Amino acid sequence: MLICMQSTSVRIDGETHEELKRLADELGTTVGRTVSLAVRALRQDRIGQQLAQPLRDDETAGSMLTSR
Repeated sequence: MLICMQSTSVRIDGETHEELKRLADELGTTVGRTVSLAVRALRQDRIGQQLAQPLRDDETAGSMLTSR
């Protein structure tokens, strides 16, 4: 079964494209898959940064017990 994914174009500078090709080659994958992996890693990094922030007062266990 042939699975075709929808695609689109993204404009990037030549230097970035060359770096993507090098990374893809190192990873043994395509440029498109490398971009997908980079987007996922960036998303995970942002989530990690958000989770590293201190809890707000309304998110602490004490406030959650008293709000019932």
